[in-house]
Amino acid sequence: MSGVQRQILWGFSLSLLLFIFLTGSYFFVHPLKNWMELWELELMDIPFILFTATVSLGSGMLFGVVSGVYWRRQLQTVDSWLFQLEEGRQPDPGQSALPPEISGISGRVQRVRKQISEKAMLSQRLATEKAEEQETRIQEMISQERNRLARELHDSVSQQLFAASMMMSAILETKALSESEETTPAQEREAKQLKMVEEMIHKSQLEMRALLLHLRPADLKGKSLQAGIEELMMELTQKVTMNILWKVEAFPLDKGVEDHLFRILQESVSNTLRHSQASKLDVLLIKRDEMVIMRVSDDGIGFDVEESRAGSYGLQNMHERAGEIGGTLKIISIKNKGTKLEVKVPILNVAGGDND
Repeated sequence: MSGVQRQILWGFSLSLLLFIFLTGSYFFVHPLKNWMELWELELMDIPFILFTATVSLGSGMLFGVVSGVYWRRQLQTVDSWLFQLEEGRQPDPGQSALPPEISGISGRVQRVRKQISEKAMLSQRLATEKAEEQETRIQEMISQERNRLARELHDSVSQQLFAASMMMSAILETKALSESEETTPAQEREAKQLKMVEEMIHKSQLEMRALLLHLRPADLKGKSLQAGIEELMMELTQKVTMNILWKVEAFPLDKGVEDHLFRILQESVSNTLRHSQASKLDVLLIKRDEMVIMRVSDDGIGFDVEESRAGSYGLQNMHERAGEIGGTLKIISIKNKGTKLEVKVPILNVAGGDND
């Protein structure tokens, strides 16, 4: 049974009670001599008993319909609030005046919505903190594992490659001293093969050094960018036969800019060691007209910049890092002429003052 039907039933019951009350009151004041007077007594040309019954029944039913429709609308309003609350939206109490009962329900709904919103915000914040903590923990684990792999490769494979290179050089020198002026074709073929093995070992050493450069932690560990560059260049000078030159000017930079520039430098040097077959490497870091300029150039075999950028994660990563600090990265490479990489970053806010 719906609310309107219940209200009509209550109105009908009320009309019946009203009819009994009216007729009983009248008969109490004007007692009947016989029952026929109920039909003989008229009001507005309608028998009294029929008039009172009609008026009572009509009034009760009208009251029931009006009250039923009214309360159905109020309950629909409450149901709409609860539906909006279930959907995660903010219930709208409307601008019209509400009866005290519905107004109290509206206040409770608003308080429940506020509690749900606060709990949702708390859950989201906890989820974000958990994700950030997990990401930090994963990065620490990755960094530790990279360091472990770098140490093991340096202590095992790198040392073995170095020993193999030294042994091969000694073998070639011994053969060169022991051979006569005229050599047989077999000896020439053997010498070429040994030379190829020596070159393969040399390339493997460069690959290993580039790999160790990738595996090492990419941050500056509390050092300035200039100190980090000089340390990296000194280390490469000791381990690589390539002619390495660098010029680094001293000026302050924000920590984020230093970190990104150092990572770009590491990626560029790693690519040079692995692919360029260069004999010379130049690194420049200067400040001109409120711009930081870092150049890395070599005299290697060069490459197709557009083709390599489309399929190279390293080149894309360098461009993204330059963009993240508001700078630009430009690469020029000519076949058999070498490659030049240049990064320009505007100095917007220098932490340590302005020194040229």
